[in-house]
Amino acid sequence: MAKDRWFGWGKKKNQEKQDDTLVQPIEENITVEEDADAEQITPENTKVGFFGRLKDGLKKTRDSITHRIDEVLVSFGKIDEELFEELEEILITSDMGMNTSLKIIDELREKVKAEKITDTKGVRTAIKEIIASKLADENTQLKLDTKPSVIVVIGVNGVGKTTSIGKLAHHLKNQGKKITVAAADTFRAAAIDQLEIWTNKAGVDLIKHSEGSDPSAVIFDAIQHCKSKNTDVLICDTAGRLHTKKNLMDELKKIFRIIRRELPDSDIETLLVLDATTGQNAVSQAKTFSEVSELSGLILTKLDGTAKGGIIVSIKSELNIPVKFIGVGEQMNDLQPFNPSEFVEALFGTQ
Repeated sequence: MAKDRWFGWGKKKNQEKQDDTLVQPIEENITVEEDADAEQITPENTKVGFFGRLKDGLKKTRDSITHRIDEVLVSFGKIDEELFEELEEILITSDMGMNTSLKIIDELREKVKAEKITDTKGVRTAIKEIIASKLADENTQLKLDTKPSVIVVIGVNGVGKTTSIGKLAHHLKNQGKKITVAAADTFRAAAIDQLEIWTNKAGVDLIKHSEGSDPSAVIFDAIQHCKSKNTDVLICDTAGRLHTKKNLMDELKKIFRIIRRELPDSDIETLLVLDATTGQNAVSQAKTFSEVSELSGLILTKLDGTAKGGIIVSIKSELNIPVKFIGVGEQMNDLQPFNPSEFVEALFGTQ
């Protein structure tokens, strides 16, 4: 499909996304009961259990992408330009993004020609391999070699930042690490209380000040606590919204200065939390926050509640920022390290 065919469509979509990406609905209050039924991690259920939940969580995305691809492939008896155009339309409308979709289909044309693919089953396999290659990354693991190491978690309000911090703390604690969380989002009402609920459930230390206090002071005190308690990892919550975008970015820069001054030799992971349900708006948020600090990875939440899981391909392809964790449910164990091959297998399966 020619690019100009989609110009008007893309322009309309862009106009719909002109709102300030840093102004998002405030996260709903979390009740203690929300994860009361969270299953316990055991060696037997962790890997198989999460892959099963991943497949279930990707059902809407699978319906949006894979099933539509399969329907088109069944309806076409031959491989021609019309087939490529239909496949391109599916990718674009499933939030893989215009540029990423065009690249995938261009690579598909070349692959079909180079490998002399003559049937639609081969086309399906080729698409799966191309998408897998877009997600492949050597840096999906957290780098936490120093003691303490620091994880700074950033993101707009409403993306699931607080819950992700609690689940991340739970995940790292189950690896045998001693965790401290710093409640440095002191500007949002109830942010500290919400984080305290999650850290209590995770069974990790929380360093907090009163609402409205200086976030950098919270970080400073948390670092001193980590030094005295021999903590392995400090996870820092940060504000997702201030009065202006500039104020927010200045505050984040100040937090990073404190960390680098007090822990000059520590590994620092900067993880941006993105809500998969926002589609292409997540790409805009990633670009905005990358202006503050070099992002080392992404946490993509709410994949189970959207048909826009294709955004994960778009983000990786356009920004080259590795996705390190994904969330596919509300339970404590539903935030897990991102495995590209498992993701593609859960999305496409075998046929």
